[in-house]
Amino acid sequence: MSERSAGRAVVELLKAEQVRYIFGIVGSTFLDVLDALYDDRSVEYINVRHEQAAAFMADGLARVTDVPGVCLVTSGPGATNLLTGVAAAHVAHSPVVVLVGGVDLDHHGKDAFQDYDLVSMFRPVTKLAVQVPTPGRIPEMLRAALRAAMTGRRGPVFVEIPRNVLNDQTLPGEDLAPAGYRVTHPLPPHPDAIAEAARLLRQAERPLLLVGGGVTRADASALVVSMAEQHAIPMITAYGRNDAVPNAHPLYIGPLGRAGSAEAAAACRRADLLLVMGSRLGHFTSHFDSRYIRPDTAIIQIDVDSGDVGRYYQTAIGIQADAREACLALLDTLGRDAVSPSRQAWRQEAEVLRAQRQARLTAEGGLQATPMKPQRVYAELRRALPPETIVALDAGAAPAYGYDRLHFSRPRTFLTPLDLGGLGFAFPEALGAKLGRPDAPVLAIHGDGGFLMNAQEIETAVRHGINVTTLVMNNNCWGSEKAYQKHFYGSRFIGCDLGNPRYDHFARLFGAEGYYVEHPDQVGDAVTAALRSGKPAIVEIPIDPDEFPTPATAVRREKATRQAP
Repeated sequence: MSERSAGRAVVELLKAEQVRYIFGIVGSTFLDVLDALYDDRSVEYINVRHEQAAAFMADGLARVTDVPGVCLVTSGPGATNLLTGVAAAHVAHSPVVVLVGGVDLDHHGKDAFQDYDLVSMFRPVTKLAVQVPTPGRIPEMLRAALRAAMTGRRGPVFVEIPRNVLNDQTLPGEDLAPAGYRVTHPLPPHPDAIAEAARLLRQAERPLLLVGGGVTRADASALVVSMAEQHAIPMITAYGRNDAVPNAHPLYIGPLGRAGSAEAAAACRRADLLLVMGSRLGHFTSHFDSRYIRPDTAIIQIDVDSGDVGRYYQTAIGIQADAREACLALLDTLGRDAVSPSRQAWRQEAEVLRAQRQARLTAEGGLQATPMKPQRVYAELRRALPPETIVALDAGAAPAYGYDRLHFSRPRTFLTPLDLGGLGFAFPEALGAKLGRPDAPVLAIHGDGGFLMNAQEIETAVRHGINVTTLVMNNNCWGSEKAYQKHFYGSRFIGCDLGNPRYDHFARLFGAEGYYVEHPDQVGDAVTAALRSGKPAIVEIPIDPDEFPTPATAVRREKATRQAP
């Protein structure tokens, strides 16, 4: 059996999982891995300007491809800078593999240069966090990490390889395909559970499909639509999962949750049964209370991870299964049952709610305020964006309007921070997505505050030719926090106002394209030109500095006030 360097072994293990990009900043602790790439250009090292962006990029690539996104960084701050991006992958159940060249084992525990307990730091935001103790265990432990990342509910993993374990070591030239060390077939549902779910669905008069990210991950969107059509079941999507079903479908009402659709919330309150496909009913989908999901609503919850089935809401039946396999089984068991008159009436009720939402969004296309309202910006984007566009939406006030206002027709085209709520997410996330799906147009949407957190990656985009368009809605403030101070602190604003450069000028300084838009009729043309420019591009739009979404807690406080005796 031939031998190869430890660095080469790491590269070959990643290539077996179809990895073609590795993100990070060059560091002395892992040069053996980089040296292996010098003669093998089938894997490209994307050398970024901040490690946080490397983690976001790896996450973006993983979300749109379901191939592992890989970070490779050095010890100390190289690793700690990754934490926020890895946390984003954790809440998104995204298979990101974090590789860190660690401190020499002889120096561990001595407060040596860059000596930290990284395994303990990363354990809360990963499925698995390990340190490789000897060269011979590199293949075994890296495969264990890949198995954890890619099996069941996906998620990030962390592997620290101390520099003396990696440097100048040789290992047997062992090749093993992923099917040799991890499960590659989806988890089917139990037949008895499917039979009970079908019984409950037949009895329901107002069933509602609540579709989550597990449907996208399982490539089950078309099957969910078939379920809706054959059995007259309206559809809503979990928070940040708008792309799980085609939004143009007549049975799709809208997204549920924090900044979602009021009409989707109304449908959820009216439903007598929720068929929850691939969602854990997390915080910003449900708020963990009864504002959307009523206590008397029966719930069928299907998820690949049993740990989240019935975790927040009691279920009538919980099913641990892959969403695609569960859909196939339910469709087969339900057959072509006739749709009852009450079910037809429910379908019509859902169509009215859908029409109300569409009318509301259409009316926002006539807003004439200057500076523009963010609602008008999204109305223009709906007209301009090609249907295959991947949109990465940042946290913050201006992006929050997008949850209810962007329309999607294809899976794996909507990337959000989900329950992390991390600013600075969208731009590097979009860069990773573009590398994963180079033929798709990719748009990042930011407020001015969030964009500047990772704006330095415009240089990375230019250097590597990653042609992503970034739209910056500029209100010169931290809008979400200003909204809280407006609602709860008598508009006593402090720490919220910002100053900014002209972002179109900023783009040109780095060799990117820049556009500045002040009138609604310019939005579509500017975004279209940016997407077609063949370069990274920034479109800046000044927006109304006094337009904020209502804070989440404001709704609860207002309800409490109304209900008080």
